Amino acid sequence: MRIVIIGAGVVGLSIARVLSMYKGLDIVVVEKEPDVGWGASKANTSIIHPGHEEDPELHPLRARLCVEGNKLWRQWVKELDIPAKWPGELMVFTNSEEEKEALRYIDTARRNNVPGVRAVYGDELRRLEPAISPMAVGAVYAPTAGNISPFEAVAALAENLVENGGRILVNTLVKSVRIKDKAVEGVETSGGFIQADIVINAAGVHADEISHSAGVEEDFVIRPRKGEYIVFDEDTSVKPLRLLHTTPTSLTKGVYAITTTGGDLLIGPTAVDMPYELKEDTSTTLEGIEYLLREAGKLLRELPPRSLITRTFAGVRPEPPHGEWLIKVYEEPWGFINVAGIRSPGLTAAPAIAYYVADMISKSYAVSLEHRSDWKPYRRGFLRLHGKSLREIDELVSVNPDYGEVVCYCRTVSKAEILEAVKRIKTIGAQVTLDGVKFRTKAGFGRCQGSFCRWRIAGIIAGLEGKEMHEVVVKMERYGLGDVKKMLREGA
Repeated sequence: MRIVIIGAGVVGLSIARVLSMYKGLDIVVVEKEPDVGWGASKANTSIIHPGHEEDPELHPLRARLCVEGNKLWRQWVKELDIPAKWPGELMVFTNSEEEKEALRYIDTARRNNVPGVRAVYGDELRRLEPAISPMAVGAVYAPTAGNISPFEAVAALAENLVENGGRILVNTLVKSVRIKDKAVEGVETSGGFIQADIVINAAGVHADEISHSAGVEEDFVIRPRKGEYIVFDEDTSVKPLRLLHTTPTSLTKGVYAITTTGGDLLIGPTAVDMPYELKEDTSTTLEGIEYLLREAGKLLRELPPRSLITRTFAGVRPEPPHGEWLIKVYEEPWGFINVAGIRSPGLTAAPAIAYYVADMISKSYAVSLEHRSDWKPYRRGFLRLHGKSLREIDELVSVNPDYGEVVCYCRTVSKAEILEAVKRIKTIGAQVTLDGVKFRTKAGFGRCQGSFCRWRIAGIIAGLEGKEMHEVVVKMERYGLGDVKKMLREGA
């Protein structure tokens, strides 16, 4: 049985990974971007939420899958060797009104069976978080919260899928779902028709368009909600031990201040509903940045100087009607499954969503899911120079001299890691780009943002690919370095 999954984000690839555990399934993931995880999956706060903010009466499925996902990620990060931390989070309140709102979540935690959630004040709060703002009156502490590297999580899922026989088609835009005799036939794409017995729609902000093309849920409309972020240099002096965030509102879980798995201070996001036609708008605004800095003052005892901001970025999240996830199997057309409108906590819930979808396929379509004896649960992560002692570095260089050539000095990334990233990108069938290498190695994430190393990485890629340097791709465009006269002659 062939299953086509539309969208190579964390949800689509989690579903693909789980389905790859079973016999007789030919799994193809179709992605419009050149690489995996280039939508909301790479532009989020990276939090693995505990589940105490999900109302089990208002959003029962969301609440259940969030809690389950938190538990599953603990297993998955070990199997897939994904950088992760489990420091717990503090929902900070600065006045009695916010306190009243925040304390509600202790009861929500109880109803969702989230352990250890309680209020903390005074000395205990400051012991838990030395970087806390003097404006903080107290906080709701949730010890099971964690954060992961979302870029590496998606890459790991993709590698594990391919290792288990799945395929990923990039640069392939799904135009519509083809239906015949009230059943799915496959998908029409920019690369031609792909036959399928089951089509799973995990297309993020574009999932409503895919659903409409299948003739279902025509009133279901996804609004793009933009979230902007600020990243400070890893040498910033004030970085929280816990995951800090302001008291949630009806629109957002609040603004976070966290130390990422890579050691950066991250502040965000905003939450701004955008016009429907701006689903691809990832621009940042001065208003958004100023708002984040004001909110961060409620969380941190002091803000780093703006001179230590290394970058700002934004992601567009799919906001469904009333916040309801649309996870549904259809008898008509038979073989179509919506996994649409997966807003926060979608990253947290992704593994649980995957098992939920597999269970729906088994029950609704009477598909016998028999486990493969040869399924491989493990994937090896990158061997990195960063953080190694001189003795460890000497040992690496003695085995592979490319570890002795540092390409990115901000993040101590070696040529060996660049070559490994290119190899892994090719292994999953993605297009080799500067961004793909950056996300996997962290080269270009540091203080200079690639000013020093990007051209060197482009040269390495060009040599491996047999291309001119100006033909190397950054995002969706050519990098633009190389023989300028040749570019002019070719009309580039």
